[in-house]
Amino acid sequence: MKVLIIGGVAGGATAAARLRRLNEEAEIIIIERTGFISYANCGLPYYVGGIIQDKAALTLQTPESFWQRFRIDVRVHQEATAIDPDQKTVTIHRLTDDTIYTESYDKLILSPGAYAVKPSYPGVDLPQVFTLRTVEDTYRLRAYVAEQKPRSAVIIGGGFIGLETAENLIHAGLSVTLLQRSAQIMPPYDPDMASFMTYYLATMGLNILFHQTVEGLEQTPAGIRILRKDDTPLETDLVLLAIGVAPDTHLAKAAGLALGQKDAIQVNEQMQTSNPDIYAVGDAVEVTHFVTKKPTLISLAGPANKQGRIATDAICGLPSRFTGSQGSSVIQLFAMTAAATGINEKTAKAQGIPYEATVTYSANHATYYPGASNMTIKTLFDPETGRVLGAQIVGFEGVDKRIDVIATAIRAGMTSADLAELDLAYAPPYSSAKDPVNMAGFVMENIRAGLVKQHQWYEVAALAKDPTAVLLDVRQDEEYAENHIPGAIHIPLDCLREHLVDLPKDKTIYVNCYSGLRSYLACRILSQHGFSCSNLAGGFRFYAFQTSQASQTPRYPCGVRI
Repeated sequence: MKVLIIGGVAGGATAAARLRRLNEEAEIIIIERTGFISYANCGLPYYVGGIIQDKAALTLQTPESFWQRFRIDVRVHQEATAIDPDQKTVTIHRLTDDTIYTESYDKLILSPGAYAVKPSYPGVDLPQVFTLRTVEDTYRLRAYVAEQKPRSAVIIGGGFIGLETAENLIHAGLSVTLLQRSAQIMPPYDPDMASFMTYYLATMGLNILFHQTVEGLEQTPAGIRILRKDDTPLETDLVLLAIGVAPDTHLAKAAGLALGQKDAIQVNEQMQTSNPDIYAVGDAVEVTHFVTKKPTLISLAGPANKQGRIATDAICGLPSRFTGSQGSSVIQLFAMTAAATGINEKTAKAQGIPYEATVTYSANHATYYPGASNMTIKTLFDPETGRVLGAQIVGFEGVDKRIDVIATAIRAGMTSADLAELDLAYAPPYSSAKDPVNMAGFVMENIRAGLVKQHQWYEVAALAKDPTAVLLDVRQDEEYAENHIPGAIHIPLDCLREHLVDLPKDKTIYVNCYSGLRSYLACRILSQHGFSCSNLAGGFRFYAFQTSQASQTPRYPCGVRI
């Protein structure tokens, strides 16, 4: 059996190595247009900033090591230019000597990945303008920073690559501005969760400008001028384009393979395309979202590696299936960590999925153990069944651990009750007896059981004008004096019982505290005394961030406040 693989990064390299482990006799050839295979896409920004010092660390394998260990023929600097499915051949351009040849196959695996999107406005090909997708891109950007010593940079796009590169350019000593066309960074997150990242990044020196439409780039004697719609131009020394990626599927399209969203390659659960002898994996394929069960594009290394393994299993007759991706991801921004899995509110609303969202504020470990810091955890669940639909977490220590637990729960079809019952490891340096994941489960179960109702931060403004509503703040005197929701009356929790006569029973009491815990206790008191009550999800701290009423004193990575 002869297997030809186009693309030698995550999916392609994984497929090749797995195939050799399953079939010692197969002839395996990898065609890779760059000079590197099996490289760490996700590590590229960290080489730019000098966190990763050794460039060799970016490449997990070389053509020589692949041959020595697996007897796999890896051909770098060679580009597949056409596929003939009828003849089962691929036309290949050898870039080093500009020659053309054809290679036959019994089975073909496409792993072409995605390409960095370049906008159509003028100036994108100027020498001071960069993208960051390949190892060559990374070497070029780092060399420019080291040799030309730019003092400033503008990054266009606030996704993973844009933010990670922004951090690393700041580490390298540059003044960095980030231009974002929409009203938030990090599209996988809801705007209210992304706001925590925006605030923190500003404290670390990143200048983020929203609602920015770039119309062109111009060369100047001093560097680059960025032309903005309805705004003054910006002057900078270098520009990074990080506005997203698109599936690289021109070969598949020309070969007549079925395509889906944004021309991504359609595949079945065994990663088989519309041609039974051609498989496709990685960023170029359309996948099924594990939660919504609808087609989507998810460009992440984890799914690509799994898909490469599954395609090879299918070729070798093993019954592996790819059951979908849920988009689990994590990003480090200086000391902050943000992570997400499953769906967010934007997706749930767009697809008409019933959901309710809770916001909890939990310490990463026991608060009496030194060094505790808080995480904001937003969890989506089906209010009828309790099925966990998604989560977003922003904080410092312990975020990655909790998102992985919730990602596993989603994959297992678990409910909020299951989260409450999870038996998780506990010791004071690592967690609390009630782990943050358990706490999220408790809150969801309280809502589902009818023990408490909740309202969201964006409903507060309307409630303040509602004559049937009473806003009640149950924090301590000094907290209320520092800042509070306009129109909220103040009764500290510990003396609430003595002031029940001061509250009307013919109105709904909308309660808040700092994080949501004390106000939940207040709601339980009020409910059992005949009051209609609702708790502010996420508390005053969450509301304040979303309405720009946060204290000017950053609470990162501060001690715990309940």
